[in-house]
Amino acid sequence: MADADPALVSARRIAAAFASLPRVQAVALGGSRADRRFGEDSDLDLYVYAVAEAPVPLDARRAIAAAYADPRRPVELDNRFWEPGDEWVDAESGLAVDIMYRDPAWIEDEIARVLDRHQASVGYSTALWHNVRRSAPLFDREGWFARLQTEAARPYPDALRRAIVAKNHPLLRTANGAFLRQIEKTLARGDAVAVNHRLAALLASVFDILFALNRETHPGEKRLLERATALPVVPPEFGPLVDDLLRLTAPPFDRLAVVAAAHRLLDGVDALLVDQGLMA
Repeated sequence: MADADPALVSARRIAAAFASLPRVQAVALGGSRADRRFGEDSDLDLYVYAVAEAPVPLDARRAIAAAYADPRRPVELDNRFWEPGDEWVDAESGLAVDIMYRDPAWIEDEIARVLDRHQASVGYSTALWHNVRRSAPLFDREGWFARLQTEAARPYPDALRRAIVAKNHPLLRTANGAFLRQIEKTLARGDAVAVNHRLAALLASVFDILFALNRETHPGEKRLLERATALPVVPPEFGPLVDDLLRLTAPPFDRLAVVAAAHRLLDGVDALLVDQGLMA
């Protein structure tokens, strides 16, 4: 991203305002702009690191928003829908600004969870690791964020790769509560909303497995199919199979056709696991 890029100029200006607050340890630009996969309207995702025992005061956050937000647009302070954050539109660039506040100890533990303890999740196992690896530091008071990124630059542990497969693969179709079993039940009762919900969960675990197989960190929820089909190790016709499954689950749906399409997709995943020595 060029220095003259208006988005980066705005990000640095806002980061400098947070850097003036003694409680702030680091500020980093994350999301699609740090990952170099952004559109013209992509948000500025800024991560502000300050210890939980001494968070950034709300009055200071309000003052920063008042200084840089477009006064014609609404400002949301201290929303708690996901990570604690503020959202507003930057007056100079016109870009949406999403500021998330993180405790350094919390993110350190999240990195240790995957790199040292090899603990998988149901979908998105390594998304936070990916976020830290790909973030662009804008302020780093004492070098803490640089040390965190050095830790995050470690190679992908084989034990984590296996743990992600072990956690997610049974949920595709073999466990009692497997997503495909749930999809079949929701199809039988014609519950389109539940079909969509369970299909999203199934695909989340599929993508988690594929990124782990390739020893790639999970990039988050955007452009997943595009990113997955570009991986070196991916099932044949993976993209068309996903597209076919999504098309078939739009009502009115044919239950047998949906289930058959799901099996075709998952058969390809299983074949990869066998080939990689992760499934007998």
